[in-house]
Amino acid sequence: MVDSGRALAQRLRSLRDRQWPDTRVTQPQLARALDVSVPLISSWESPTAPKVPPVNRLEAYATLFCTIRSLRDGSPALLPDHELDPDELQTREDLRQELLTLRAAALGQVVSVSETVRNPWDFGDDKPVTLVCGRLPQELLDRMPYVKPHDPDYIELYTYADLDALFELHGHIRAFNPSSEVRRHTPNELVPDDLTTHLVLLGGVDWNELTTNVIHQLGLPVRQINDWDASAGPYFEAGSERHHPRLRDDGELLEDVALFYRGPNPLNRKRTLTICNGMYGRGTLGAVRALTDSRFRDRNAAYVRDRFGDKKSFALLTRVSILNGLVVTPDWTEEESRLHEWPGNP
Repeated sequence: MVDSGRALAQRLRSLRDRQWPDTRVTQPQLARALDVSVPLISSWESPTAPKVPPVNRLEAYATLFCTIRSLRDGSPALLPDHELDPDELQTREDLRQELLTLRAAALGQVVSVSETVRNPWDFGDDKPVTLVCGRLPQELLDRMPYVKPHDPDYIELYTYADLDALFELHGHIRAFNPSSEVRRHTPNELVPDDLTTHLVLLGGVDWNELTTNVIHQLGLPVRQINDWDASAGPYFEAGSERHHPRLRDDGELLEDVALFYRGPNPLNRKRTLTICNGMYGRGTLGAVRALTDSRFRDRNAAYVRDRFGDKKSFALLTRVSILNGLVVTPDWTEEESRLHEWPGNP
């Protein structure tokens, strides 16, 4: 185990010293890029008593050293996913798998590269992906600028509901599936061929009628009840339990409830269907970010793999906390974030 730890330490040192020709990254430079201390970098590279970095730090190494473009003005910095080209993304994934395998060996675990967790948004077949997002109702569009096609400043995306979730997920799917055509539509823009791709439905049953139809067709044990006029408000129903969002007395959203579903596309069993659906838009964004946020996506993907195994279909109802108006990515490894799971425990 000591030798395995040294193997990881040596590899980390070699990335810093020899990854790029004629360029050496110093420990202080690397510490700034990773937002850690210099002694911590030194402990990871120690030739005698190396410390094992956490997974997220090794992922940051992979992102940093996958491209020389990480050097900006002579100082290394992490590039966001959408700035990496397909070759750089592949280099990052190869490096990530190498480092995680070395980490597992350092901890005395037996893990092969093939067992590293694959992100559920990596469809792995280069087939088209269609994202379907609800269209804002006309009464809202009538109050907005730039949403009429004849307007010289017309902006098509302004007509989409759940735009935060769409923007977050579109770039992520493009990055993980560089050879796939990724389309986005509102329900009324769809043609039959769109429905037989990998299909991703964003948003709830109010404005995305396709979500309503699909949930009904699938017979999921989770229902979204849009009882907006009742004193308790709308909710998700799972079995005999009702799960409501939490709002302050002044109407500010404190916690949303969101559904994540993955299964075969009922219109083409060789493709997938995914639903990310909150009571409010920030719940939808939280369901998306559970598997896109670089700090949580791997642990959540690992939870999905360990919890549902080779199940072809599964659903997870999750809390989505809102802090100062900002969405906090749910951590599915924490029991309190999970409200309902289907199928149930074995």
